[in-house]
Amino acid sequence: MPNLQSAEFLSPEDSARVDAALLTNQDKFLARLAIYALRSLRQISDELQQPIEQIDAQQVSDWVSRDPAIQDTIDLDASFTSFFTNLVIAARTKLDAAAAASQTPIDALTIEQTIAWFEAQGKPNP
Repeated sequence: MPNLQSAEFLSPEDSARVDAALLTNQDKFLARLAIYALRSLRQISDELQQPIEQIDAQQVSDWVSRDPAIQDTIDLDASFTSFFTNLVIAARTKLDAAAAASQTPIDALTIEQTIAWFEAQGKPNP
């Protein structure tokens, strides 16, 4: 997993994968958010030595407050920390659904599986 040293939330390769997907602009945004949230949740999971499924909003908030990559690029305040935490927790719902659809534990979910889930959600039901 690449270590992003700036406010670049996705690598250029990850962004290119999302751009190539058959998604609306809104779904591309949500897919990018979900991929970054998954990366963040994995880091939190590694630090806390606990499964992603057990990570709560307070643990995400604490991690945001301590993460040097975020601190170096964004002026943190309570409202940003709350906003960012809410984004990660909201994306977690999508990640849980993508993991269930691919019959994969959330910590093993790939970018491709995440994008495929968003593509499947965007297709009309027959």
